[in-house]
Amino acid sequence: MDNNLTDRSFWKSFWESRIGLIFNIKRDYIFGDILAKIIAKKGAKTAIELGGFPGYYAIYLKKYQDMDTTLLDYFIHQGLVNELLAKNSLQENDIKIIEADLFTYQPEVQYDLVLSFGLIEHFSDTKAIIENHLPFLKPGGTLFITLPNFKGINGWVQRKFDLENYNKHYIESMNPALLADYCRQLGLKEVESYYHGRFSMWLENKATQSAFAKAFVNTLWFTGKVITKFIKFESKMLSPYIVLKATR
Repeated sequence: MDNNLTDRSFWKSFWESRIGLIFNIKRDYIFGDILAKIIAKKGAKTAIELGGFPGYYAIYLKKYQDMDTTLLDYFIHQGLVNELLAKNSLQENDIKIIEADLFTYQPEVQYDLVLSFGLIEHFSDTKAIIENHLPFLKPGGTLFITLPNFKGINGWVQRKFDLENYNKHYIESMNPALLADYCRQLGLKEVESYYHGRFSMWLENKATQSAFAKAFVNTLWFTGKVITKFIKFESKMLSPYIVLKATR
C-alpha cells in the first residue's frame, strides 16, 4: 500500500526514542472495559493486535483474559517485548509474535478478535486499511479499531506544538460516520463508531518543548479535566479517541 504516511525508519526512531515504554499494565487500562464486554458477549478466545508493537493489548488480553494472543508488526524489537512481558509477569512465549508487513502477509489462521490501536490514521486510504484487517477475522468475529481524534482540542495542540507528528496522521480518517460507512460497504455487521473519552491531550515530543509550551499545555489539560467533570459526554471537540467496532 503506497498511501502510508510513515515508514519503518519512522517507527524505529519513534520507539527507540520513547521513554516509559515498559510498565505494569493495569486491569483498568484504556479500552479494557470495552474489550471485556466484547469477550464476554462473543466468547472470544483468540486475538491478534495489528501494528501494535510493543504489544500492550496482546499482553493485556493474555494477562487479564487468558486469551491466545498474537502481535503482528513490521517493526519488532524483541528485547523490548521481552522486558514488557517480564514486567507483567509473563513469559517470552506467552504471546505469539509475527514480524511482517501487514499488506503482504498472508494469515495462516483467523481470530475471534482483530485489534488495532492508532494504526489506520497513518494511511490515506482509510477504507483499504480497514479492509486489510479482514483476512485475519473469523466469520462472526469482532473487529475493534481505535484512533486518536485530532479534529478537536487535542488536534489543535498537535498542530500547534508538534506539526511533524500531526502530519503523520490522515485527519480525514477521524470521522466516526465515515468509518462506520466504510465498514458497512465492506459487508461488516453490528457496526458502531463513536467518540470515546471526555477529555485528554498529549504531545509525543513534550520533553523537547519550551517551558512556556509545557506550562500552556499543562494548564489546558487541567482546565479541560475540570470542565469535563461537568460536561459528562463524549464529543468531537473534547474526546481524545474514536472507537470503531464491527462483526464479520
